[in-house]
Amino acid sequence: MNMSMTQEIIIAGFGGQGVLSMGQIIAYAAMEGKKEVSWMPSYGPEMRGGTANCTVIVSDSRISSPIITKFDTAIVLNQPSIEKFENAVKPGGILIYEKSTILRPPSRKDIEVLAIPGLEEAQKLKSKQVANMILLGAFLEMRPIVKLEHVISALHSVLPPHRQHLIPLNEQALARGKELAIQVATEMVVR
Repeated sequence: MNMSMTQEIIIAGFGGQGVLSMGQIIAYAAMEGKKEVSWMPSYGPEMRGGTANCTVIVSDSRISSPIITKFDTAIVLNQPSIEKFENAVKPGGILIYEKSTILRPPSRKDIEVLAIPGLEEAQKLKSKQVANMILLGAFLEMRPIVKLEHVISALHSVLPPHRQHLIPLNEQALARGKELAIQVATEMVVR
């Protein structure tokens, strides 16, 4: 039986948190894996400090419409985005959020919710810029829709030349995110 796999993702946060680049990295990685991809950014009126989000659809088959209102996964980096997108996650879906920026965590019981301390862990890696990669790692642990090696080659495509030396650090951040997802998911089961 051929199960067609489609994953519809919303990534949302403030401009400058790496929201759009996370989406691009997933999209490039999916293209490397020969999947169908749609990537659509959406900006709030004020870019930096305003909200930014992007929709990424990754599928084994043709994507009929890139305009969707319900998502399998939400990766959320700020409180306004929780309020905006918590209810847009399909039942059974997953919501991953940056623990340090969310004051009122999501309350839904019909989705998996993972609070990931991305910023705190990024500071341990001495680079707060990689917080988004920690969240991306956590997502890919829970929903391995693209291969890690494709993500690494996507980084080569997305990062400008003067940031290429940061790829090993980004790899570390992805690996840390995967570990955190396992920890947090295990704690949830234990509760």
